[in-house]
Amino acid sequence: MWQIISSLLIYYLFRFAIFSKRFVKVTKFSTVRHEVQQGASSGIGAETCRVLALRGVHVIMGVRNASAGACVKAVIIKEIPNAKVDVMVLDLSSMSSIRNFAENFNSQNLPLNILINNAGIAFAPFTLSEDGIELHFATNHLGHFLLTHLLLEGMKRTAQETNIEGRIIIVSSDSYKLTYHEGIRFDRINDELGYKSILAYGQSKLANILHAQELSKQLKHEDVKITVNALHPGGIVTNIMRYQGFLDGLVATLGKYVLKNVQQGAATTCYLALHPQVRGVSGKFFVDSNITEVKSHATDEDLAKKLWDFSMGLIKVQMTS
Repeated sequence: MWQIISSLLIYYLFRFAIFSKRFVKVTKFSTVRHEVQQGASSGIGAETCRVLALRGVHVIMGVRNASAGACVKAVIIKEIPNAKVDVMVLDLSSMSSIRNFAENFNSQNLPLNILINNAGIAFAPFTLSEDGIELHFATNHLGHFLLTHLLLEGMKRTAQETNIEGRIIIVSSDSYKLTYHEGIRFDRINDELGYKSILAYGQSKLANILHAQELSKQLKHEDVKITVNALHPGGIVTNIMRYQGFLDGLVATLGKYVLKNVQQGAATTCYLALHPQVRGVSGKFFVDSNITEVKSHATDEDLAKKLWDFSMGLIKVQMTS
C-alpha cells in the first residue's frame, strides 16, 4: 500500500511541476447569480468562494464546521466588503445533514445558478458512514448525488425563469484511473475484504465522472438549460491527505515547490462556473481548464446508468427509512 501511494505521490510531484497554470479572469455579472458550494471551509473550496464572491456571485458555503466557515467568510468580507456570503452547516457523509441543508436552502426560495460539488476525503481507513455506507463512496459520490438531486428542481426553475444557464461542477480527480478492476464494486461497496483506501478513493472519483455524464445526458434529453461537468483540480497542497500522516507532512513540506497552490487549484472550478467560453459545454472532463479525454471505463454509458440506478436506490432507502 505504501509503495502504491508513494508512487502516486511521486507521479503527481513530477507531473504537476511541468504543467502550465491557468487563472480565471472574467468580468462581473450584470445580475447577481447564486451559488451553493460544499467543502468551502478550506483549500480550493474556500478559494473558489472568494473568487466567485469577487465576481458578484451570492455564495452559500456548505461546511461541516460552522466556525471554520465563519472564519472564511470573515476573510472574504474583509477583502470584498460588498460580498454576499452565507454559511450553512452541511456534512456530505450524512444523509440527514444533506436533507436538512437542502430543506433549509429550498425554504428560502433563492434562485440557484451554480452548484459546486467540492467536498471530499481521501485515503481514509475503512469506515462506514452513519448511514452504513463506505466513507469515500458516501462522502465523495453519494453525498453529492443526493444534494444535487434535492436542489435540481430549484436549478431548473431558476434557469427557466431567468434564461441564464445553470452550471453544476463536480470536483473529481485524475485518480479515477486507479480504481477496483470492476470499476464500481456495486455488490461489495461496503465490503472490508479487499478494501484499499487508494482504490476506494479512485472508485469515488470515477463515480463523480459517471454521475456528471449521466446527469448531463438526462438534462440534454429534457432540454434543460443546465450543464454538468467534472474536473481534476491538479496536485495541490491541501489537507486532503490528512489520513496519511507521513505523506501529509511530506506534501506540506515539499509540495509548495512542485504542486499547485490553492489559487491555481481552484482555477478550473472557477473557469467552469464563470467563463462564457464553456457556455453549452456539458458532460466533459476538464484538466487545467481544458477538455481532456478520459479512459474508457469513465465513458461507459451502461456503467453510468447502473451507477445512477444504484445511487437512486440508496438515497430512496435512506429517505424513506
